[in-house]
Amino acid sequence: MNDADSVRISRTLRQRMMVDHLSGVTAATAAELAALTGMSLMTVHRDIDDLARRGILRKFHGGVSVLPTTVFESSSEFRLQTQTIAKSALAVVALGMIEPGMSVMIDDSTTVLALARLLNNVGPLTVITNYRQAIEEFRDNDDIRLIVAGGQYSRTHDSFIAMPGYSSVEAYAVDLVFQSTSTMGDSMTYHQEQEIVLMKRAMLHSGTRRVLMMDASKVGRTSLHHYVPVSDFTDVILTDDVDPEMVERIAQHAAVHLAPVGAAD
Repeated sequence: MNDADSVRISRTLRQRMMVDHLSGVTAATAAELAALTGMSLMTVHRDIDDLARRGILRKFHGGVSVLPTTVFESSSEFRLQTQTIAKSALAVVALGMIEPGMSVMIDDSTTVLALARLLNNVGPLTVITNYRQAIEEFRDNDDIRLIVAGGQYSRTHDSFIAMPGYSSVEAYAVDLVFQSTSTMGDSMTYHQEQEIVLMKRAMLHSGTRRVLMMDASKVGRTSLHHYVPVSDFTDVILTDDVDPEMVERIAQHAAVHLAPVGAAD
């Protein structure tokens, strides 16, 4: 591969390759990252400088290292590039729960964004969201009554976030809330950021039916902060590559729906 191939490999995907690699090693040199991506040293140095400015990588004499995963996992830009097939499969199952005329609340997860991209074809809906990417999906659709929730804009999350009591979401009672989160066990869910935990909780309590969408990479793991027990959700949609024993344990707390990951190919 050479720099001419950069037309086919976006800057975001290239940088994600670098971050993924650095997550599994202590550090790397620019030359190693150039070999990994097939790009020139000059291009790699530009990528390193960009990632360092955004607080994702740390530069030091002779190489670079990645900052804690909580930093880059927060970035909407990077999350959009991960598990795309699984997210599409989850979205197809979630779409089956929605009927025209319903009110739906969706959070700022890129997993739920995959569902948002399907909602324009459903018909009349009321959609409440704090995620700018989702707002863009609906802005030109006259069949979607779009309500924007939240508070201060977060560039990292590309969403609007407010502390409890300062967000408009508490004022709504919707048919369905769709969420995802960082990780989950068989009885508890987790997120790496406290401010997002508080916002998600406020949104969750607005729904009659509360649906969690999780791919296999998020299941059987923990993050820094407890979010809510799995039993706070009425439904959990999992990709079908989750360990069957884990699926059975989760099913003790909420109705489980499996999404075939091959269905979105």
